[in-house]
Amino acid sequence: MVRPAAAAEQTDRARPHAEAAGRSHVAARRRARVAWAAADALTWACSLLIVGPNGEGGTGLSAVSGPRVFACLVTSVAAVLAGAVCGLYSGRFQLESRAELGAVLGTAGLTALCLETVGGDRLSLMGGESAVAEIAAMVSALGMITARAAVAAVQRRPRRPAPAAVKVIVFGAGSAGTQLVHRLAGQRGARYQPVALLDDDPGKHRLRICGVRVRGGRERLAEVAAETGAQIVVIAIAGGRGDGRVIADLVSLAESAELTAKVIPPVHELVSGSAKIDGVRDPRITHLLGREPIRLDLTAAASRFAGRRILVTGAGGSIGSELCRQLHRLHPAALVMLDRDESALHAIQLALHGRALLDSDETVLADIRDAARISEVFAQARPEIVFHAAAVKHLPLLERYPSEALKTNVTGTLNVLRAAAACGVQSFVNISTDKAADPVSVLGTSKRITERLTAHMADQAPGTWVSVRFGNVLGSRGSLLDSLSAQIAAGGPVTVTHPQVARYFMTATEAVQLVLQAVTVGHSGEVLVLDMGEQVRIADLARRMTATASHRVEIVFTGLRPGEKLVEDLLGAGERDHRPQHPLVRQVPVPALEPREVTDIGHLTDPDEVRAALVQLTAAPSPAPVPVPVPGKPAALPAHPAPPEPAEAGQ
Repeated sequence: MVRPAAAAEQTDRARPHAEAAGRSHVAARRRARVAWAAADALTWACSLLIVGPNGEGGTGLSAVSGPRVFACLVTSVAAVLAGAVCGLYSGRFQLESRAELGAVLGTAGLTALCLETVGGDRLSLMGGESAVAEIAAMVSALGMITARAAVAAVQRRPRRPAPAAVKVIVFGAGSAGTQLVHRLAGQRGARYQPVALLDDDPGKHRLRICGVRVRGGRERLAEVAAETGAQIVVIAIAGGRGDGRVIADLVSLAESAELTAKVIPPVHELVSGSAKIDGVRDPRITHLLGREPIRLDLTAAASRFAGRRILVTGAGGSIGSELCRQLHRLHPAALVMLDRDESALHAIQLALHGRALLDSDETVLADIRDAARISEVFAQARPEIVFHAAAVKHLPLLERYPSEALKTNVTGTLNVLRAAAACGVQSFVNISTDKAADPVSVLGTSKRITERLTAHMADQAPGTWVSVRFGNVLGSRGSLLDSLSAQIAAGGPVTVTHPQVARYFMTATEAVQLVLQAVTVGHSGEVLVLDMGEQVRIADLARRMTATASHRVEIVFTGLRPGEKLVEDLLGAGERDHRPQHPLVRQVPVPALEPREVTDIGHLTDPDEVRAALVQLTAAPSPAPVPVPVPGKPAALPAHPAPPEPAEAGQ
């Protein structure tokens, strides 16, 4: 560790070098401006010597005389002054840019105007012909433009790449691809050497950029790779509508051609300066979803949270913590974060405030299973808006221990609903899952019951009571990506349940946007479901992630586990795809469930009985009583043996 005094000493030693480097850079820029001014002055002088007559009718260089030399000097000074007025020597124009071209033409026109206006009869210095000024201006402008183009060409000339540079194919001959090729080709010792360009636009198939030819569309990827020996394809798309599908398709093509796919940084990183165009990287998982990230308009929703008292259960979890971060930015009057995990509460308070003393009323340590404690918390906090994110969610564990799902997901949610109604909550959002649509697992049945309990409260209490269904949230704690990444880091094998198993995915940002949107667009008693595009095969994700590993990683298929579907559903049987408020948000009515039917099974502990009771509460019409399973009688579902616990994907 560097001690403070030593660090200060190092800083003091480094400061003169930095200041010297800064002065050197400023001096170099000043010299460049002076050089351009001198070059432009020389260009004007030569133009007048070539095109201007003398007083005796001679023309060209053979007619050089004292008056003409004087006229050239006067004109050169006028041209430099005109260039300064037009900003040509200010250093704010890039070579060969439209702005620079405009400044050059403006300089030429202003110089010619000065010669005609100020010179008048004195144009006899150039033979008395006013047309000389216009002709000299055109010749000089052409010379100035040519000189700048020549310098730009020299600056862009291809440099020798690094000896071990990897040959790459750049997909995209637009602005981003052009900048990337210029950067890689003009950078000495670059790690990547562009050897070919591809673009789906036929109009670009004859282009050459820094000597690199556009050789067709994406259909020629494998052929061009074989011809050039390229090992990598860089997808040069900085951002735009439809890019998610393009990137996903190109990654699949690259895999089939045994190429490694890379992408350039997104446009917001390029604009902010946190990344450079040549900073290529592996595609992120969000690139592989085959769709654009969904952006919901939260303008109306944001005004609903400012100055309000808000409570979040499960505030330390993946969704709960992201929700707290977003809500904190909306300036609520109070944000109460409830969780039974003290370490999680410490982490979220630290993330929000940069400190975590856990000594304020905004962090509440409580378990939603404790009805009396939850009622006490709600009575003290008096929240106006509640987001209920607390739950147990790991499918294999809940199949083995279904009573935990009953106690936390079902009874715990009922406790929170009752406490919220008792203190007059205006908006209540219950976090559910896509596994609640036609559920076959303990997780799915327990969350379907929470949707029905929320719908019941919508009939009994004022305010808005809605649920939202999520797919797999990318990067959430203990999620699919965590399992895959950990297995790859450990050297494999990566375990996937089935070659065809597929899931819906969404980012944490999309999930939180849906939750916040639910407060505004949801009708009481509904469940809101985000349109997440097509399902993604887990095996495809596993292959793409293992392809970026530094070593070979095997993929092993272990078979579907109890309670697991091959593909998920977003809507259950009888649920209609209805989108009255937003084209990306489905709003589905939910049949209510009487709370007494939940309390009637609260005493059950036998796993088979709990599973059967949960299934019956999911499907039984309310308020028909639910028969309580009797020990010894066959259960509605067969018993599930405890399965092995590989960290399989596709939960």
